[in-house]
Amino acid sequence: MNPTSGTIGRWQGAGLMATTLLGTGVFILPQMTVSMAGHGALLAWALLTLAIIPITVVFAQLGAHFPHAAGPAFFVSQAFGRVLGRAVGLSFLLIVPIGAPAAIMMTFQFFQALVPVSGWALLGCELAVLVLLLGLNLHGIQVSAKSQFALTLCIVTVVVLMFGSGISHMAQYQQPQAPVEMRSVLQAMGLAFWSFLGVEAMTHLAADFRDPRKDFMPAMMIGTVLVGFIYLACTWLLLLVCSDAPLAMIDAFDRLLGGHGVQVIGILGIAGGLSTTNVYTASVARLLSSFSEQGITPRWFAPRNQYQVPVRALVLILSLMAVVMVVNFCTNTQLDQLISWANGVFVVIYLLSMLAAVRLLGPRYRLWAWLSSAICLVLGMALGHAMIYAILLMLVLLPLLWLQLKLRRRMAGRQGDSMLAGNKETTAH
Repeated sequence: MNPTSGTIGRWQGAGLMATTLLGTGVFILPQMTVSMAGHGALLAWALLTLAIIPITVVFAQLGAHFPHAAGPAFFVSQAFGRVLGRAVGLSFLLIVPIGAPAAIMMTFQFFQALVPVSGWALLGCELAVLVLLLGLNLHGIQVSAKSQFALTLCIVTVVVLMFGSGISHMAQYQQPQAPVEMRSVLQAMGLAFWSFLGVEAMTHLAADFRDPRKDFMPAMMIGTVLVGFIYLACTWLLLLVCSDAPLAMIDAFDRLLGGHGVQVIGILGIAGGLSTTNVYTASVARLLSSFSEQGITPRWFAPRNQYQVPVRALVLILSLMAVVMVVNFCTNTQLDQLISWANGVFVVIYLLSMLAAVRLLGPRYRLWAWLSSAICLVLGMALGHAMIYAILLMLVLLPLLWLQLKLRRRMAGRQGDSMLAGNKETTAH
């Protein structure tokens, strides 16, 4: 690997890591974990941040030693074969129709704070966002990395200002602490895992670092710890002010910084949610198109327009998201349930990546890989019944992909026999 081929340095990489992880959940998830575990939410975020560090270390090593655009799918394929590797790749594809609607639902909590809307009107607005995403992506319009980074800086600045004000007003808001229940802490950890989804995405960019072996690991570690501290700070602020408002971070901003929380937190929340959803929608549409070009999914999804946008793949992804949103609305599915289902799929992907690392990495990082595998199992147990979707997904994908591979080998064998017979006939003549 040429150390001068990339352009990303250590601190740029750390900022990119933080930008990847911060987005839809920073002003929502702390409130959800506080509702679930009370003061135990602080412990949940602290334990989760510590738990994600070994996983980050392993992903950093995998990315540095096996740089590939397919990321976890490539690692698993190298360790356990194409069938399981492709199952991991398709899992990414099939989780977005659930994860993206969850992100949009989070975003519209901030929208509702600015513009009161509910019921069918709310669903109509959410579906209109999908139309907006279609229009943006058809012309290849993406949120730039600089815009994402600027948004992250704004979020961090707001949290730091609130944290500083919270420390200076601690005596005013001092609250008695309730006993902590470990079961609730584990449940909160399972939910909060959403905040660290994207750690694996950095492995796709390992080759873009100026010196991957020197800077890739520190960049991932700095970014991960920074995000953990931000979520811990937000959780502590909510416990400090003890707000029962629908969006507690807005109320906390008003109390600690004197008002305008609806505008500041609302706009940042909407911008973060929409930009993150836009990036993931575009990425997954291209992933589906790539799978089609490789013959994993039907080739009908492969064509791209003049802006190199896979229109058919994009329309399918957005259509699936629309179906999920309508079903969620009709069944009154809660946001935390959607998040937990998405988390379950990523727990499986992370577990398989960590087990792949046991085979692919040297003895120095093998203990880290085993420890990370154990952490993934604990997170899976914390999610409980929410893991059913992920397990069913794998049980469906694996036999289908195995059958697909077997049929292709059989067809290739027949074509080879036909060519051999043709060559023999030609030689005979």
